[in-house]
Amino acid sequence: MKTYFWWFKHAAMTILSVVFLVLGVETLVASYRLANPLNFIMVFFSSSLIILISLVGILYPVLQVYTLLKSKL
Repeated sequence: MKTYFWWFKHAAMTILSVVFLVLGVETLVASYRLANPLNFIMVFFSSSLIILISLVGILYPVLQVYTLLKSKL
């Protein structure tokens, strides 16, 4: 079994990534209200990058815990 720090690290990464995922989705929705097309493009792509990075931050700990639990069976 892994240490408590390992579990805390993965839980903290997942929670922080979920917060950034919500921030990225809110930014994406807000980008559609912008009047300037250049501002829209910049905010749209930056929010897409935030969403992509946060999804990777969620997926990594989930896969680590899955492989740990699968190896125990």
